[in-house]
Amino acid sequence: MPEPYIKQPGSSRLQLVCRLFLGAVFLYAGATKIISPAGFAAAVHNYHILPPSLVNLFAVILPWLEITAGACLVAGVWLPGAVMWVNVMLLVFLLALVYNQIRGLNVNCGCFSTSQNPAEKISTIWYIMRDMLFLVPALYLATTVFKTKR
Repeated sequence: MPEPYIKQPGSSRLQLVCRLFLGAVFLYAGATKIISPAGFAAAVHNYHILPPSLVNLFAVILPWLEITAGACLVAGVWLPGAVMWVNVMLLVFLLALVYNQIRGLNVNCGCFSTSQNPAEKISTIWYIMRDMLFLVPALYLATTVFKTKR
């Protein structure tokens, strides 16, 4: 069995900061969803992307994937897989938000709060900009973790 991926050769302080930042973001996001699975399932349903039969399954699996990827980033283990999943999740989240913006739906993203309180509703544009900002360190990690030695 291969050893866990512990240290990336040539890793820098910037890489460490990006790993810890994104790891904390994904740990927090996953934990808020696990605490309120029904609220998160409602947020997923409000996107009107998944068929209703898959909403609950997605709402149960996604938070654990976020926590696992976040924990791997923080611990510095299995970095290629964790970095890949974080980038994939961020891209999927971003595409879902853009898709709903194009359709004219202002959704509560359910990212860090599963509250359906209309007073807490923030513009989908804000969520899109925030996810684009999260992509910056994620893409940096992808370039450093998957960089090949020549």
